[in-house]
Amino acid sequence: MEQKLHTPEGVRDIYNRECEKKISLQKKLSTVLHQYGYQDIQTPTFEYYDVFREEIGSTSTRELYKFFDRDGNILSLRPDITPSIARAAATLFENEDFPLHLCYAGNTFINHSSYQGRLKENTQLGAELIGDDSIEADAEMLAMVVDGLKKIGLKEFQVNIGHVDFIHSLLESTDLEEAEKEEIRTLIVNRNYFGVEEILDNRKAEKAVKEAFRILPELMGGPEILEPAAAVAPSAEARLAITRLQHIYDLLKLYGAEDHITFDLSMTGSYGYYSGIVFRAYTYGTGDAVVRGGRYDHLLEKFGKNTPSIGFAIILDELLSAMDRQKIETPAEHRNLIVYTEETERQAVSMARNFRNKGKNILLMKRESEDGREKFEAYGKRSSVVSMLYLRDDLKIEMVNLVTGEEKVIDTAKK
Repeated sequence: MEQKLHTPEGVRDIYNRECEKKISLQKKLSTVLHQYGYQDIQTPTFEYYDVFREEIGSTSTRELYKFFDRDGNILSLRPDITPSIARAAATLFENEDFPLHLCYAGNTFINHSSYQGRLKENTQLGAELIGDDSIEADAEMLAMVVDGLKKIGLKEFQVNIGHVDFIHSLLESTDLEEAEKEEIRTLIVNRNYFGVEEILDNRKAEKAVKEAFRILPELMGGPEILEPAAAVAPSAEARLAITRLQHIYDLLKLYGAEDHITFDLSMTGSYGYYSGIVFRAYTYGTGDAVVRGGRYDHLLEKFGKNTPSIGFAIILDELLSAMDRQKIETPAEHRNLIVYTEETERQAVSMARNFRNKGKNILLMKRESEDGREKFEAYGKRSSVVSMLYLRDDLKIEMVNLVTGEEKVIDTAKK
């Protein structure tokens, strides 16, 4: 049998500098969520298949990684962490009346039917506010996204906000069959508004309905688009959605987040469980959203707890890729190298202990007397080491900054 030494399609190894940057990014973003008072929760990497079944509205069941346990139960790797947290919240906090502020980080797995360069395993970091249906909760979630992206050094990014009720009301006003509504929804997602117009013309939809869909591409931008959106809103439900978006924007100004906010009334959300506002964050250097989120007031009902909720997920792999292309430096923890010989071992271990007690990351490497400094310099540079202390048998230490090339010699015998 041939031994497989490479990874399967859609997954990859992450190591050295890239791995350090990814972990650093995760720590910074987690710090922002903790500053907002959110507590960590960890859910299993795999669950019973029912947690992600079709009616949950997470991911197509065709794209789930499914397998069996010893008892014949169908299990699935999680494609999305929100249903797992909804399941946990409904059981672990069944009798809790106060809102739950939860945050998480973990990997998700989607078996895309066509690969096309997309990863099948992604790391997500996010937050869920469970038990609060207020406008304030919506604004807090969006403010957290903006603060988090600012914290890691992004300057050029936009958070697009829509509302499921607005687009749902437009679709309901067409009086079309469900299959045709779904076709229109797909066309809107793909920005094919000519296709939408053709369907409505063929079905002889009312003039006001066709006009609302006609200007849908124009309902993208700043808060100024909310007024014309309200003018074409076909129902009280749609008008309430617009009013809510306006109130959310007013609160976001208090958070100082409004500069990164735009509206897109054509948004439907990437998951079927969304029921209120939906949002995505975009930046340069990636063709996909780096953050996805929305309100899901009925998801927990599927697990036995009737409570409103809202959350978001930051896709770390997309975000890291975008930051690299924008040349935004992601500081990683400095690694330092001490190279010693048999004769200088006692001194090296003592130095390493002192540095570690001060919070420094120290890698100790013993060398043979014939090994030259260049060998360890080359190793340090390809292993993301920042500085090297090269201990010589004559009690002198060569200090080398492997990033800048600066160096100096310290004679410890004189001290």
